[in-house]
Amino acid sequence: MSEEITRQIRIYGIVQGVGFRPTVSRHAATRGIRGNVCNKGPYVEIYAQGSEEAVRGFISDIQNRPPKRAAILKVNVENVEHPEAYTQFDIIESEKTKGEIFVSPDIAICDECKEEIFDPRNRRYLHPFINCTCCGPRLTILDSLPYDRERTSMKEFPMCPDCAKEYYDPATRRYDAQPVCCNDCGPEVYLIGREERGRAAITYARKTIAEGGIVAIKGIGGFHLCCDASNEGAVSRLRQLKRRPMKPFAVMAKDPEAVRKECEVSAEQSKILDGHQKPILLLDKKKEAEILCPSVAPGNPKVGVMLPYAPVQLLIFTYDDGIEMPEFLVMTSGNISGAPICRDDREAEAELSGFCDCMLSHDRKIRIRADDSVMDFYEDKPYMIRRSRGYAPLPFMVSTPYQGQVLAIGGELKNSFCIGVDNRFYPSPYVGDLEDLRTVKALRETVGRLETLLEVEPEIVCCDMHPKYNSVMVAEELGLPVVKVQHHYAHILSCMAENDCADQVVGVSFDGTGYGTDGTIWGGEILLADLNGFERTGSVMPFLQIGGDASSKEGWRIAVSLLYGMTGDREKASEIIEKLELCTKQEANVQFTMADRKINAVMSTSAGRLFDGVSAILGIRRKSTFEGEASMALEFVAEEYQKNSLKNAKKMPEIPTYELLKEGNDRLLLNTGSLIKEILYRRLNGEDSDRLAYIFHQELARQITASCVKIREQSGCNKAALSGGVFQNRLLLELTDHMLKQQGFEVLKHQLVPPNDGGIALGQAVYAMAYLDRNRNK
Repeated sequence: MSEEITRQIRIYGIVQGVGFRPTVSRHAATRGIRGNVCNKGPYVEIYAQGSEEAVRGFISDIQNRPPKRAAILKVNVENVEHPEAYTQFDIIESEKTKGEIFVSPDIAICDECKEEIFDPRNRRYLHPFINCTCCGPRLTILDSLPYDRERTSMKEFPMCPDCAKEYYDPATRRYDAQPVCCNDCGPEVYLIGREERGRAAITYARKTIAEGGIVAIKGIGGFHLCCDASNEGAVSRLRQLKRRPMKPFAVMAKDPEAVRKECEVSAEQSKILDGHQKPILLLDKKKEAEILCPSVAPGNPKVGVMLPYAPVQLLIFTYDDGIEMPEFLVMTSGNISGAPICRDDREAEAELSGFCDCMLSHDRKIRIRADDSVMDFYEDKPYMIRRSRGYAPLPFMVSTPYQGQVLAIGGELKNSFCIGVDNRFYPSPYVGDLEDLRTVKALRETVGRLETLLEVEPEIVCCDMHPKYNSVMVAEELGLPVVKVQHHYAHILSCMAENDCADQVVGVSFDGTGYGTDGTIWGGEILLADLNGFERTGSVMPFLQIGGDASSKEGWRIAVSLLYGMTGDREKASEIIEKLELCTKQEANVQFTMADRKINAVMSTSAGRLFDGVSAILGIRRKSTFEGEASMALEFVAEEYQKNSLKNAKKMPEIPTYELLKEGNDRLLLNTGSLIKEILYRRLNGEDSDRLAYIFHQELARQITASCVKIREQSGCNKAALSGGVFQNRLLLELTDHMLKQQGFEVLKHQLVPPNDGGIALGQAVYAMAYLDRNRNK
């Protein structure tokens, strides 16, 4: 008989709320291992006693066959010199221990629960809160760790004897599943302000939608506004009520087959669409698609689609009440534009009652809001646009052995914050735009809750440099030392952190606006950057941005300013403005006067505003009803041109001859002035707008590449990093990425961190951690 050994095994990662302990117990039984397993909070601790072969096989089983939803990030195995003699293998109660903490995001309903919910013989038939160890809410119901029922909002629902039996039996799929419940003992759905509860409430909501009405529905992380996505009248009415004339609505499809009828879906997209995170995927519409009505995503070749991830959403599509439901429902965030997603009845009544015909709610409290994640694809890989439900707060880990605790407040728009603990950085779920004071309140509250969950007491807080941002105000009122980091540099740092890069990079940071170190508006920046700081080595050619906030919504103002700056003459500029039908004579004269007298006019290098201006010059969009609308329309027209040219084997446009770069006083300037002059000349000579839209993208990518090559000659830096909201534009991303690679650059891009302002908190947190590191060493 071989000699017995005892090992202490610690497993780090997503090991809470995913059925880790029962899985370990089953592996132990298979291998004849004695000992125990305990959830310590930051990790699972196992004592394994048996023959060396059995213990080795047991450890291999844990690593190679963990529960479906677990994510093992680290395994420590140590010999136990003087072990106790174990007689069996036990699952012991959770204990509280300090250490590395990984909180599981919310998990979409699993296939087994999906089968049970529609099985009339199952006791959880049509149960709106069905879940097991593999699925269900996590972060959104959590009060504190370890993840046990008494520390979640499910503590208000005592288990019935049948649920308790499953919960305590390691042999069942619901062993230790904290949100476990059934129709007898779980939360209940009801209509706010009406008598209907349970079945009657679901049937009423379904009938309302089927008849063309709008329903607010409370899910896992907040409310959605929902209507029939194939009913033009219903969708138009929702647009009118929400005052959202053009911004695309997300839709929820009944099943993957419905999605394939309307959209192009690759194998990789299919995997994520029906995976356990179930984000909204931006998919290309099929040419022959005819289910979704035009108002879902007006003028947009893509549509944001997700599948049901909460049981109640499945029941809205399929129920035993004889009502025929559509295959697609609009599922847009339940909030007033700019405010955070509503999460309780009080907020829903105050903010959503005017937008809908009824409100389907439930009595399980949402502790932390979690909006839906939104994901695009680039080269058939995920390209995150909004990182929230299903992904947050999973950490990003870097190799640099930092020590410390920091809080990064994030951006003013698309806010999410980030908590840094040593080399782990936890981005929060999406919070929203901080121009709205309700969102500021939600930010403060969510920061407090996540600090509690992660057991963090930050030493410093990091924020933007803008003196008037609400995010800066929140940072400054925390009573901690504040470190401020320039907006575009934070973008580059976030891209570096996601790619675990600590080297110097040539950072291309293109977006709409950010406060520059010189007090002007930056937005089209080339930065030579590392973890200690940056040098502004290039930018787009500065132009006068007139009209303050209005100019971000009215691209015609940027176009007028560019034309006036180009001609230097009111008469000539007026003539061109009239030909292009940009605005009235009176409006043009007001712009000229504001420019001459520098009234509400600042120098800007905003790449986002350049896109808006070119969109107006080409007659594509003069105004935007939502952020980035004019720029997106420009991109779609250019992409369509590219597609048609490749399909018809047309020659791509000839490259204009002009200097790509100019030497500025303190940096290289991308010659965007000459590029716009060229586009204007061609437009006035009757050239097609779609062709010119493509030329603009192509030439901007050429200018970016030329500037990176020039900076490499001076610095020897051969890594480029692409970040900022403008790089949500897949065409510019593709052209720039390919051109830089042709020049021999290693190109860092985003994948699971948004390139837009929703990702800058990660960059701020890494900067704060490096700052702590430098100052400790001093």
